[in-house]
Amino acid sequence: MYRYDEFDAQIVKERVDQFRGQVERRLSGEILEDEFKPLRLQNGVYLQLHAYMLRVAIPYGQLNAARMRKLSKIARDYDRGYGHMTTRQNIQYNWVALKDIPDVLEELAEVEMHAIQTSGNCIRNVTSDHFAGATKDEIMDPRPWCEIIRQWSTFHPEFAFLPRKFKIAVTAAEHDRAAIRVHDIGLHMRERDGVVGFEVHVGGGQGRTPIIAAMVNEFVPESEILDYLEAIMRVYNRFGRRDNKYKARIKILVTETGPEEFTRLVEEEYAAQQASEKIALPQEEIDRINAYFAPPAFANKAETSDAFERAKAADPAFANWASVNLHPHKVAGYTSITISLKPVGGLAGDATDSQMAVMAHLAETYGFDDIRVTHAQNVVLPHVALDDLYNVYRELDAAGLATANESLITDMIVCPGLDYCNLANARSIPVGQEIQKVFADPAYEQDIGKLHINISGCINACGHHHVGHIGILGVDRKGEEYYQISLGGRADEKAAVGQIIGKALRHEEVPGAVKTIVDTYRELRSTKDEKFIEAVERLGVEPFQEAIYAVD
Repeated sequence: MYRYDEFDAQIVKERVDQFRGQVERRLSGEILEDEFKPLRLQNGVYLQLHAYMLRVAIPYGQLNAARMRKLSKIARDYDRGYGHMTTRQNIQYNWVALKDIPDVLEELAEVEMHAIQTSGNCIRNVTSDHFAGATKDEIMDPRPWCEIIRQWSTFHPEFAFLPRKFKIAVTAAEHDRAAIRVHDIGLHMRERDGVVGFEVHVGGGQGRTPIIAAMVNEFVPESEILDYLEAIMRVYNRFGRRDNKYKARIKILVTETGPEEFTRLVEEEYAAQQASEKIALPQEEIDRINAYFAPPAFANKAETSDAFERAKAADPAFANWASVNLHPHKVAGYTSITISLKPVGGLAGDATDSQMAVMAHLAETYGFDDIRVTHAQNVVLPHVALDDLYNVYRELDAAGLATANESLITDMIVCPGLDYCNLANARSIPVGQEIQKVFADPAYEQDIGKLHINISGCINACGHHHVGHIGILGVDRKGEEYYQISLGGRADEKAAVGQIIGKALRHEEVPGAVKTIVDTYRELRSTKDEKFIEAVERLGVEPFQEAIYAVD
């Protein structure tokens, strides 16, 4: 778990005091919105359709009970009783009054949180695998290096005003749950001959130009990774476009120069670093940060739990939830729980203040005080004993948090869309809700199996529609909302951009089209075990395209 030292605390305090003065000047009319904009963005404050929005940083999605309770209090006292979990593992408040934001930031500082670098052309929140430190399929816990990169990048003077926003993700598991190949920099931890290092991917991203990152280095040792990141950032700072914001991301630079030439520029910059420029991270500092993430004191338990098995036999709803929302743990007798924030008909990613309080209580009571926000807009309790699962489930169920749909079709990534965002062309939330209703039958949904639907209300792709197994993009046509459907996207270790399959559809046509796609898959899958994305990759998009547009 990250923590402040005295320097961090002083910096954040001074930033809050500074921003309080800036807000007072804006409210008095002393400065206009255009003058205020660069000041508020440095503090995570956006102006959306109806109100200011505050985005709070949650480094690599990591929370504890005290921080979650503070987020709950802010939702209750300053917002409309809820917060929205984002695809950057952060939380947003959509209805905080501008006059109250300095007070919110002051309260966040009490639990070592802030909103710095959650917006603007800087290095944003470093993200990671939400099962980090708990999952069986990682070579080591990547969070210490996420924290080191966070400390390196925060307030870095050379990278405070980049050509465009910049995003880094780190994973250490074979199955990529951090979507590193659609990031500006994606780092995959590897081990070679007893040495730990990083496979480095650069130039991924979505938005107007979706691109899968190029691998620029197969192995950079731990001791050299910060220097190598500096080399990448310097090349981007020097050669990245600043004349056109639509071509300013590093993905455009990598594409236009070509991966080979971009790699050559990075290696040249890296080789040119003087000894005085190298970042000599002391071993005692590495050890100190690693100690932040020491494993909990797990009890010695058997692989199975009699209490868990009895509860499943007695309560079918619990058995169903356990079959869907649990992830294998690396320690016998424990599991990781995904708390779905996607109830049918609800608002994807939203948690009420009372629900946040329940999650804080459960983490403190049963989960070693560890909570994670996922980039799929859910929450994870990574360390829960099988013996305690039924107690946890009953409390989740009472709070409306026991939806059994993790990674199933109703567990969608959905951006706020035109209901909130002034950049959006179309609504996302109602479309997602209507699709959920089509697949609300648990037996139908589970027969379909793992299937990711991602919905964006505009080409900026905050809903990650490009990498959804089914992607839905809202577009504006002469004031009417239409939706393009794409198939075959994925954000994991086989990352791919989905293919648009035909003309855009009206809002009311989308749920039926998705049902047609899904039922076509059910008819054509080779076996019951063939996943939707596997069937699309085997068959291509044509059978699904024909099924939707046959009437034309």
